[in-house]
Parts: sequence; C-alpha cells; structure tokens
Amino acid sequence: MNITVFGSGYVGLVAAACLADVGHSVMCMDTNPERIHRLNNGHMPIYEPGLKELVAANTAAGRLIFTSDTQAAVNAGDMLFIAVGTPPDEDGSADLQYVLQVADSIGRYMQAPKIIVNKSTVPVGTADKVTAVVYEQLKKRGSSLHFEVCSNPEFMKEGCAIEDFTRGPRIIVGTQSDWVKNAMQECYGPYNRNRDKLMFMGVRAAELTKYAANAMLATKISFMNEMANLAEHLQVDIEEVRQGIGSDPRIGYHFIYPGCGYGGSCFPKDVRALCRTAEQLDQPSQLLRAVEAVNERQKTVLFEKLSNAFNGDLAGKTIAIWGLAFKPGTDDMREAPSRVLMEALWQTGANVQAYDPKAMDECRRLYSAQLQSTHNQSKLRLCENKADAVKNADALVICTEWKEFRAVDLKWLKKELRFPVVVDGRNLYEPENANRVGVAYLGVGR
Repeated sequence: MNITVFGSGYVGLVAAACLADVGHSVMCMDTNPERIHRLNNGHMPIYEPGLKELVAANTAAGRLIFTSDTQAAVNAGDMLFIAVGTPPDEDGSADLQYVLQVADSIGRYMQAPKIIVNKSTVPVGTADKVTAVVYEQLKKRGSSLHFEVCSNPEFMKEGCAIEDFTRGPRIIVGTQSDWVKNAMQECYGPYNRNRDKLMFMGVRAAELTKYAANAMLATKISFMNEMANLAEHLQVDIEEVRQGIGSDPRIGYHFIYPGCGYGGSCFPKDVRALCRTAEQLDQPSQLLRAVEAVNERQKTVLFEKLSNAFNGDLAGKTIAIWGLAFKPGTDDMREAPSRVLMEALWQTGANVQAYDPKAMDECRRLYSAQLQSTHNQSKLRLCENKADAVKNADALVICTEWKEFRAVDLKWLKKELRFPVVVDGRNLYEPENANRVGVAYLGVGR
C-alpha cells in the first residue's frame, strides 16, 4: 500500500518504519527541514531500541522516504496517517493546532480519494473537526473528492514501541465505513496473522479508549504510591503487599510498582486532557484530579527523604543521581521525577552528579545553564558512568530503574559515598541487604 505518515516523532517515526518493514511504501513527512535532513542521513531525533536499525534498513530498501514537501506527501499516500504532537494547552486540554494544520493541507492538496487516519492522541470529537477542515478546503476548491476520517489510536510504550506496534494485543480502529475497514485490514494484515487483533468500533469510542486506557494505568500507579506512603507510617513493607494483591488475577502485577511518580509524554498530558474534557461537559472527574495530585506529590518524595536524612541541610552537598529519563529504554525526560528532584536540590544550594545510559544529551539540552561553571563549581555535572557519578558524592538517589542499576555491590557503594545514604525511588534493592553493610537505605514504602 502507499502510505503517508505526517509527523516524525515517537509515534510517527515508529509507525512509518514498522509499516515499511512489512512491504508498504511509506513516506514520512515533517515540517522541520533540519529533522528531515538528519533522518535522511541516518540520525535519529529520539532514542528507541531498534528504531535506528529499522529505519536504516527500510530507507536503504527504498520503502521508507522522508520529506518536508507537504503537497508531495498528501498525494503520495492513499492512506494518510496523522501522527503529529498534541501538546497540552494552558488549561490542560490537548492542543489540536498541528492535527488541524495537517487536515487543512490534506484538503488543499488532495487529488484523489483518501483515507485519513488519526493516529495522534486526540480528544473525543477530533475526527469530526478533521472532517470539517478537509471538507471546507475541498469546498473552496469546488471539489467533491471522497474521503473518510477514522481513529486508530496508538498504544506504544516508550522503550518498547516497536514490540508494541508489531506484537501489541489489539489494533483499535474507529470507523463505520466498509472501505476503511477493508483498507485497515490490508494495512495491518502482516501484523494480524496469529489472531484477529483488529477491533472496530465507533470513531468517538476509539478516541475515548486511548484516554481511558492511559487514565486507568495512571490510576493504578497513583493508587500504589498512596498505599506505599501509608505502608511507611504503618511499618509495613509495600513489596509484600504488592505481591499479595498482584496475585489476584482481577488486579494483576502490571503497574502496581510503587515509586517516585509517573512522567513522560503520555500519562500526565492525557490525564489532564481527560480532566479538561470532563470539566467542559460539567462532569468534573474527582478521581482523575486526585490521580494527578497524588502523582505531583509523589515526585517530591525523593527530595523530602534526602532532606530528612541530612536534617534539612543540603547546602553545599553533592548528590549523585542514577537515572534521568522518566523510564528505562528511552531518553525522554518530559515530566521526569529526576527533574523535580534536581531543581529542588539546586534551590537548596546542593550540586548534582548525574548519569543515565541514554538521556545525557537530553539533560544537556534542558539544563545547559546549570552545566556552566561558577567559581569553579557547576550545579550539574554529567558523568560517564554510574561509578563516576557516586565518586565523592554525599548521597545517591535512584530515579530510573535501568538494568545496570539493579545489581550493585553495596559495600563498594558505601565506600564511594561520603555519607552512606541511598534514596531509592524504584525499590531496586532489599533494605535488609543495604542495612547489613551499613547503608542507610530509603526506599518507597519499604
């Protein structure tokens, strides 16, 4: 099939590469010429395991090409996937300007019937708005070309995006059109052989399904963090509680790990957008507001534990941080707990030595000012490895559960730190093992 994907971010780039990999001819369009130039030269704008190799292979095979030519992109594909960003507006609602800009371009340039696929995470009713914008442009041209707009939300996790796209448990399509249903069955056929994963439903139902799924997962995380904080005051080990409730198949073990809060580009944004939708309908969601409030509060827990360990005196201290990305397998630091921690530490006059396997460049971009040296001392030093980060540090805080942090010689760690204090935001170690060697170990709910 001939497919165009608008947007070369996490969703667009992964979708384009995976669709090309099964034989479709895919054009990936972005309005940023510099990004397109870099992609054409093999440089990835994001880190996602396996993506660089997948893009390179399909570019070399001629199945995947990149362009900033909007008109060419519109006319190259019979199916046009909209996978651009929907950043939060000031009131928390999803900003649809980029989605509607693509719709405007499609209506302006299309020369044949098109199937328009909303892949971006968008509020309920967006397909109607896209339809109206395309129709208006066609009307201006005096054209009656046929088109359909469907919803095909993505369910990809950063760090596992390729696996989720190719082997995900479901492919949801919102449409009532047989034309669209047949086209989507052909499009996803190579990834739909083991069993029929395609689920057709109403367009608005598909749009809400994406938000509902992320809101449910965020709710589980915030609930478990509430239980962890309660467990600490009850002198209960939340790890035992986690195993106890996770064994119930109605609950399961997924997303019930307590920690320092969720971040990234999806959960925070989508929970807020769903809250805003509910408020606009005069149906405010007390539950989702609480989920968000609990999460924001949880991001401050690491700093509070660290501050308490030093009796509130962190001025002049050097704190090592392992993990900057909001989760393993990505370089994404959007709304990451590490950012809340570092900014709070700098407010108190502390300095940071940080290491992350993939997010160093992103951290350098975000905090270039803190990397500058003042009086021969910078607020932030980015280290080459985890050992370098703890060297001559006063304490260690773990923000991201990268595999290389899971096994550590606690005796070595005690020797490296000036004060044997470890604040573990991901509960990687057993408190008994740390305490046995003289490390003051502060987990979440442990």
